[in-house]
Formats: sequence, structure tokens, C-alpha cells
Amino acid sequence: MDMRKYAAEAIGTFWLTFAGCGSAVIAAGFPQVGIGLLGVSLAFGLSVVTMAYAIGHVSGCHLNPAVTVGLAAGGRFPAGQILPYVIAQVCGAIIAAELLYVIASGAPGFDVTKGFASNGYDAHSPGQYGLLACFLTEVVMTMMFLFIIMGATHGRAPAGFAPLAIGLALVMIHLVSIPVTNTSVNPARSTGPALFVGGWALSQLWLFWVAPLIGGVLGGVIYRWLSEEPGGVVAGVKTA
Repeated sequence: MDMRKYAAEAIGTFWLTFAGCGSAVIAAGFPQVGIGLLGVSLAFGLSVVTMAYAIGHVSGCHLNPAVTVGLAAGGRFPAGQILPYVIAQVCGAIIAAELLYVIASGAPGFDVTKGFASNGYDAHSPGQYGLLACFLTEVVMTMMFLFIIMGATHGRAPAGFAPLAIGLALVMIHLVSIPVTNTSVNPARSTGPALFVGGWALSQLWLFWVAPLIGGVLGGVIYRWLSEEPGGVVAGVKTA
């Protein structure tokens, strides 16, 4: 058991959740200099790019249970390592949400029940989108995210550019789906804030586990079928 991989996943998911959700909670609507939807989308994408270069050679930089499960479905990751990776990712996201709560609550008028970057559907969707629309959005977005990850890390893909392709894909995903679900495509990222919001966020959290996991499996399986070779790099080790 290599604890360094799990520690790397926890740290990486901490950074994704803290930087991404932090941009939404602290900076998105700040008077006069708020970063808005584009800024939040970039924050999530850049968090992945920076961590991919920092820990990609250690753990593969999944930072997301749906990515871990999708890579396993695509033949790029051992199934026996799924559970410890997911536990590490969720722990990292919860710690990030806790730190973000402490910081954000230092501002006058802070109200965690207003959302705290949580994901939701129906009345809790930013655009009031219904359950089916939100479910389909999360499945399709995660499916395409895994498809891009599988392709960018393939043995025949241009070397050294995978983090950029993956990070930019996450930016695009957020640009489209923030109005629909506030963008999950990552059960760990959804779990951290939901624990602090409680109530509706916890009752709707199931969707942001089920839909991304389905999408991750679909993306991994489709790319595995499409690709001529299963080879790629996962956790810093070439698999073919």
C-alpha cells in the first residue's frame, strides 16, 4: 500500500475543492470585482491543471471518484485501488470545505444556507432546472470528461499536454453546466460543501454521486472501445 498516492489524491482534491468552490463562495459575486461564471469555471480548470503537473506522476491526479471509477472501467486503473482513492478524495474535499467555511464565515452576513457552492436540482438549481435535466447534464458532462481524459493520457497522445487538455475540458464543462446544477461531475467536490449546508444539499447529494459515476463508466468504456490500444499513463505508470 503506497500511502503517498492516497495523500496526493487527498491534497489534490483539497485544492480542487478549496480553489474551485472558494472562487464561487468568496469571489464570484464580490462587489465591483466579482469573477462571475467565467472566473469560477477557470478556477476549477486551473486547479486541475496545476495539480496534474504537481502530483500526476505520484497518483495520476484523479481528484474525483467518477474519474477513478471511469478509468477502471476503461482498463486504465486497478479495481482494487478504487476504494482507497475515493476515500482519500472525499476526505480531501471535506477538509477543503471545512477550511472554506471557517474563512467565509469571517465575513459579515455570511449564510451557509444560501448554497455554499453546493449542487442541486429543481428549486436548488441555479437556473431552476428539473431533476431529469440535471441528471442528464451530469451524466453527459462526466462522460465527455472521462473521454477526454482517456484520450489525452493515451500512449499515442502528444506528450506533456494532457493536463492542459483536461483542465480546459473542465473549464468548458463549468461554462455550460453551472446554470444547470452548479456543476458537479465530481462526487467528492459535491460532498464537502453539502455536509456544511445540510438539509436540501444532503438530500439531493445522491444525484451528484449516481450521475457522475454513470457518466464516468460510460466515458471510460466508450473510449476503450474506440481506441486502438488501451495504453496510457495512470499513476505515473504506463499501462501498455
